[in-house]
Amino acid sequence: MSDHMTTTGPDPVLLNDALKTFEALWSPRIVTRVNDYDVRVAKVRGEHVWHVHEETDEFFLVLDGALDIALREAGGERTVTLDRGAVFVVPRTTWHRPYSAAGASLLLFEPSGTSSVGDRHDEVPDHVEATTGHVLGA
Repeated sequence: MSDHMTTTGPDPVLLNDALKTFEALWSPRIVTRVNDYDVRVAKVRGEHVWHVHEETDEFFLVLDGALDIALREAGGERTVTLDRGAVFVVPRTTWHRPYSAAGASLLLFEPSGTSSVGDRHDEVPDHVEATTGHVLGA
């Protein structure tokens, strides 16, 4: 595969259509790649796991629903709430735990090969998949 090819081919990808191809929660699908980064979509509901990415920031865009992200920062713990259309970047080395009471659809942007549960994490519950993403439609 060329560095500039996408995982889904040369055609545009409609994110709503991509989200219809799977039901699994906390199990991101790779929609395309940009240089060495994955563009992933995920469906989420409930709590993820406290985790940290040591070498990379993590970009979140809420496509539908709402997402809360609990953060452990130097000044203490806080939660940011992202409604539909909101973007947020969790800085590298920041412990965080995404959660969504009613469910949400997300777009994530992170280096290819980045684990969905970070470099270090609490015990991973059964409803969260530890993965580097699945190719859409595979």
